[in-house]
Amino acid sequence: MPIVVNLDVVMAKRKISSNELAAKVGLTPANLSILKTGKARAIRFSTLEELCAALDCQPGDILEFKREEA
Repeated sequence: MPIVVNLDVVMAKRKISSNELAAKVGLTPANLSILKTGKARAIRFSTLEELCAALDCQPGDILEFKREEA
């Protein structure tokens, strides 16, 4: 998949745990884990907004597009 989720990198830079972030954003730890591992098929803008607010970052810090080479 050409969209890479860098949530774990941003979390490490901010020194915030999964449980702490999940509580701040209103997600279950299981759903946050699905996002972190890149297994999510979609993300709501409201969730992305909450993540950015909690981590003091931009959406581009969390999501990255990598072109697949043919």
